[in-house]
Formats: sequence, structure tokens, C-alpha cells
Amino acid sequence: MPRLMRDVACVLGLAAILAGPAAAADGPAGRIVSIGGAVTEIIYALGQQDRIIARDTTSNFPPEVTGLPDVGYARALSPEGVLSVAPDLIIAEENAGPPETIEVLEAAGVTFVKVPESYTIDGVARKILTVGDALGQPVAAQALAEDVTARLQAATRPVTGDAPGVLFILSAADGRIMAGGAGTSADGIIAMAGGRNVMDGIQGYKPVSDEAIARANPDVVLMMDRVGDHGLTDEALFAMPAISTTAAAETGRVIRMDGMLLLGFGPRVAEAVSALSSALHE
Repeated sequence: MPRLMRDVACVLGLAAILAGPAAAADGPAGRIVSIGGAVTEIIYALGQQDRIIARDTTSNFPPEVTGLPDVGYARALSPEGVLSVAPDLIIAEENAGPPETIEVLEAAGVTFVKVPESYTIDGVARKILTVGDALGQPVAAQALAEDVTARLQAATRPVTGDAPGVLFILSAADGRIMAGGAGTSADGIIAMAGGRNVMDGIQGYKPVSDEAIARANPDVVLMMDRVGDHGLTDEALFAMPAISTTAAAETGRVIRMDGMLLLGFGPRVAEAVSALSSALHE
């Protein structure tokens, strides 16, 4: 038997033993693993947090959720880690992975729900409704989706011809800038806040050259508010060759926001848009 098949069989056997009768019981799932910070925030917003038994590393809001077992980073999960807590429902953002782990989890006899990702007003509502359906809370989810939609519509600002050019930096490790292009949550939040993503010519989060950044000439640099090894002071940022010649460096304009708030597109998205819009257009 090939090694991958043996590994899958082993994990499926583990799942069957751990799940036991609970997985087959009628009624709403009481042992939920939540994968994705926005998914976890939605569960809390729906008042169903007592059903969560474990979460992924990106689930850090509200702060009390960090007291739950951590099954790993959403995009680097292991089936053993997720199944070891014996869930009867896994709710995961659709970008969770890697794919081979998701295949095992979907085949493990545990209900697995994928939550769609779309960085639009309608996309946020669909995310909330999907989680609500998975929890057996469609009425509460509809009310939450309507509330979040109304607040997000009020916060969204049109992108005009004089919109500030924004460079979102995901990482600047070893002096190499990883920027957010089209199709990313960074691109979506910049547009909602009335900004112009200067890297919309690339797809996804990708390394970009110093020359490309100089040509893009952003007015503002947008970053997650990080500390420790992932942190970067303003002085170090504007001293980087890629940034030093830009309009952002001339004015010293850098905006730092909590990563989950900024990029999560969960129930707090209107708050994120309002904060970013105010900072961009001050």
C-alpha cells in the first residue's frame, strides 16, 4: 500500500475512534473546530461560542478564544491535529489547507463545511449565512448579515480619480517585499476605503521588485501592526531602497492596523473600512 494511502487510512481510523457515537448523534453539532479568524468571529457574533472546542492560529478575536486549543495555521493544517480533538463539525474558510489535509478531513466522517471567500459586501453576507446554516442558526445569521451589510455600505467610500495610491506590504523579510495584488483581501479593503491599490497589476500576494515599487510610487504604505521578528519600524521601512524614493517616504505616510481586523472580512469589516478610510483621507 502506498505511503499516502496508509497515512489516510490511519487518520480515518483515528477519526472513527475519536468521533464515536457523538458524530452520529442527532441534533446540532456540539464540538466544533473553527478554521479561520472570520469564521470564529461569526460564531461568536451568533452567540454559539460555547460549541467551539478548538480553533486555528488566525482565530485570535475576541481575545478569550485564544484560551482554546490551537490546531495550527489555517493554511498549514495536519489532519491528525484537527481530528485529535474529536470534532463533530469542522467549519473552515475555503482557503484552508493544504489540499491533501482537506481531502482527508472531508473523508473522515466528520461534517466539513467550507465557507466561501469573497472580498465584497455580498461576499461578507454569504460568509455569515454559510456559517449560520452550518450552526443551525439561519434566522440569527440573516439578521447579522443584514446588520453588517448596512454598516459596510455606509462605511464604503467610492474610488475617485484622486484616490491615494496604496501599497500593502504583507512581509518585508530579508529586505524582499511581498505585496498584495488583485484578488486579495488587502485589495478589497483598500478599494472599500476609497484607496487605489498600486499593485493591482499582479494577482495574489507576491514578491515585487524595487523597480516595480518605484514605478508604482505609492502615496501610502499599508501594513499589519506586527511586533517582534515580524515588526518593521518606520525608519527601517523608509530606508529600504524599494520604498525610499516613493511619495510615501517623502511624507512618511504608513498606516498600521491589526491584521485580523484589516484582512479578515468578518463581522468587524465595517469598522476596518472606517478606520482605514479615515487614515487614508485625513
